[in-house]
Amino acid sequence: MKKLKLFATATFGVEAVVARELKHLGYEDTSIDNGKIFFTGDFEALCRANLWLRTAGRVYVLIGEFNATTFDELFEATTALPWEDWLPKDAEFPVVGSCVKSALMSISDCQSIIKKAIVERLKKVYKLNVFPETGPRYRIDFTITKDKVILALDSTGDGLHKRGYRNLVYTAPLQETLAAAMIKISRWSPGRILIDPFCGSGTIPIEAALMAMNKAPGLDREFDCQEWSMIPKKIWYDTLNEARDLIKPINEILIHGYDINSEAVSMAQYHARQAGVSDAVHFQVRDMKELSSRAKYGFVITNPPYGERLGAKKENIILYKQMGEHFERLSTWSFYIINADPDFEKNFGKKANKNRKLYNGGLLCYYYQFFGPKPDKKLI
Repeated sequence: MKKLKLFATATFGVEAVVARELKHLGYEDTSIDNGKIFFTGDFEALCRANLWLRTAGRVYVLIGEFNATTFDELFEATTALPWEDWLPKDAEFPVVGSCVKSALMSISDCQSIIKKAIVERLKKVYKLNVFPETGPRYRIDFTITKDKVILALDSTGDGLHKRGYRNLVYTAPLQETLAAAMIKISRWSPGRILIDPFCGSGTIPIEAALMAMNKAPGLDREFDCQEWSMIPKKIWYDTLNEARDLIKPINEILIHGYDINSEAVSMAQYHARQAGVSDAVHFQVRDMKELSSRAKYGFVITNPPYGERLGAKKENIILYKQMGEHFERLSTWSFYIINADPDFEKNFGKKANKNRKLYNGGLLCYYYQFFGPKPDKKLI
């Protein structure tokens, strides 16, 4: 089967997590560059990456890379690439992209030139002057960084954070991919208790439940490349069947989501049903100040409120102090807290063992990691 140069994208701070996921899927030859995690694979790898990656943004097929400092160079190098190997005559092929620190900085001009170059190439192959673009979508993505051009096909379509289960919108939702990354960074594993005391519409507990059940996060959605003519339908059929066969039953609920807002908890319960994990997670209306558990060596992974308004900031300072006081009850537990406030540790009353920068919807946040004692293996 044809080997492809592929890459997945990741937000800042999550690249290494995506690389670990790819290696777990069996793709060892990974390299990271500017938020892209490159790997080699065939059509099956393309399908499996879309279906199984929990923390990546999208999965792309690399078509070509070259340097260009003029529009003529961009046009000629784009025209030289074998677009006909991928784009059928009826393909819909929008062009999107970005330019950073390059001689070519006009995104709209680059879009136009790349599109024109591809059309000129396809005209010669298909003997057509006009392309209807009525078929499947093959979105072309370009990045120009320091004059290096990367041209790729977006195989995913809607971003991988769109699992298909979150239909209702709650205040400041956490993206599914970021929630999954937070869980992966924590090194939580199924069989250990996990609580999110500020669960909102349920993203962190649901992502943990998907992991506990070994349910592929893309199983309930579709991808652009499912309609690509060069990928045999049997590959998708086999990949999807493999994912369904790998789902594990859950015999004990160890994942809990609490929130003081009853509307949020109702949303979380609905989203868990949509995700097919309602038997693996428990949601309840509960104030953070009531947080308690008899279990030892558990995990709190959470996204408490944070805001820039003066009133909100004052309220949050009080909240963080209360969190520090009440979390002390869970003396053997580990705490993983994402927050945009650089003074969180001071207000929480404890310095984190590790602190990692992550972006939540473009907002710089800090992922504070407070490690509990190593567990007695007899008790977990």
